[in-house]
Amino acid sequence: MPSTALPSIPVPVDPSDESILDVDFDALIAELQHATGAVVAPRPLDDRPLYGTTLYIATCKLDTRFGHFRAHIFQDIIDKHYIIALAFGDIVNATTLHTRLHSSCVTSETLRGCDCDCVQQLEGAFKVIAEKGKGILFYLMQEGRGVGYVGKARDRMLVQASLDQLSTFAAYAAMGLKKDHRNYENISHICYLLGITASFTVLTNNPDKVDAMKAQGLTVAGTEALEFEPSPFNLAYLTSKAAGGHILKRPSATLVKRALPPEPVVPFKPYALPEARRFIYSASYFLPMKPVDNDILLTGAQFNDLFKHDAMSRYTAGPHPLVLSYHAIRENRFFVRISVDNLNYFKRDNPDDPILDLLTTPYWFKVHVYYDIVTSQDFVVLTHGTPRIYDLPVVRLHSESLFNRFPLRTVENRDKMKQSVKHIVTYGVGAMLLLHNDGRGAGFGAYATDRMMTETNQALSSDEAYRKLGVGYDSRDYDSSIILLRHHIPNEKIQMVMNSPASLVKKPEYAEALNRHKIDVEKWIFLEDEVGHD
Repeated sequence: MPSTALPSIPVPVDPSDESILDVDFDALIAELQHATGAVVAPRPLDDRPLYGTTLYIATCKLDTRFGHFRAHIFQDIIDKHYIIALAFGDIVNATTLHTRLHSSCVTSETLRGCDCDCVQQLEGAFKVIAEKGKGILFYLMQEGRGVGYVGKARDRMLVQASLDQLSTFAAYAAMGLKKDHRNYENISHICYLLGITASFTVLTNNPDKVDAMKAQGLTVAGTEALEFEPSPFNLAYLTSKAAGGHILKRPSATLVKRALPPEPVVPFKPYALPEARRFIYSASYFLPMKPVDNDILLTGAQFNDLFKHDAMSRYTAGPHPLVLSYHAIRENRFFVRISVDNLNYFKRDNPDDPILDLLTTPYWFKVHVYYDIVTSQDFVVLTHGTPRIYDLPVVRLHSESLFNRFPLRTVENRDKMKQSVKHIVTYGVGAMLLLHNDGRGAGFGAYATDRMMTETNQALSSDEAYRKLGVGYDSRDYDSSIILLRHHIPNEKIQMVMNSPASLVKKPEYAEALNRHKIDVEKWIFLEDEVGHD
């Protein structure tokens, strides 16, 4: 009868045994630790370098309006946030690199908000780095100076409720927050994994970022400011940043006047929704949104008041018309399409003409922010107008893409966002919920890995890449999304905005969730044949 071999049992090492001194600990550590430059060095396809708390996830290409960048995606293994290192040119052999440490801002970079300067700084940094020929931009998921969107939204709610008498930093202090909760430790880890030894010229107005880089042992050769003219909607915020130590000159020199929300904002304490206690309703405030297609929205009263003294022909005539077109829309409102360039030229000689107000007339949406205790994620709902019993609100579940926050040459997802906004504003009543997980709910790490696998021919399609990842086609939680929408859209009959009929067929869970929550889609609005413009 054959004997059965028993597994060998490891013998504990006796610490007093002097033979242990013969172990080559340098070799042992070398087996465990990735070397500097491991991400860009030749390595196995499935190797995922890790240094400190920073894990390498994937690399893929990004075709931007300023040229071709390489996106290296990392994730912190403790708090799980992603860091995207956007490299341009030779970053390994460079002696000095222009760089920016940029914190995410969903309101300006995805939702077209005008109440900060974040998207201007982001695109300005892309432009400078491309012009210099080499550099790297670190995009950090540290919304609201590191407090997350819940903290940031509660700040905005308090500031707006105070009619801008309370500054951002005073609001933070009132909520028991520091003025800045950001952590930049991953930057030095990423430089190690990418093999960067260069010094840095930092594109920033914030001295704290320079100090943070120096504290990690990174060499700062200098700084360059990224400052832009304030708007009526971000002047108060920029003024508070200047008072908080940012190097900003324009807030105190500008002639721009602050603009207030269209309605009073009433702050409230966070509370659980009775119909779904997993969601903590945390904040609500007004977001001024950049108009789509330069179509300015006016009420009938605003339209008549603006054009009562001067015939419309004064603004539409001539080789450089200020108003390109106008037309009436539902509920006695108007879209007035303007030429921004011509209006800015006209402004030089006519600084007090009321037509110039159209340059700073936004779409006003109300932002509602929830914290989900089940997934530990923030949920964002935008509403426009007040639904009446006979209205058919226009509704959109919009899947955000992190890469579409950047100035890409092709921005399909951003165009869908703009088209959806236009449908909601045109009808006058509606809501949009932001599904902020890339990769059809599987997360940004899965999406980036899918991109890398298809670009390197490890997978012939996204479907094949998802099979290799072990991820289903759609992981989004439509039930929770519709529960939140129902909180703001009480009507049972709606108009639903979708990408295409095919996308609806491929996502049966979507229609099933609508049926479960007794929502009747009176009309489907498909975006597949529409073209968005900025």
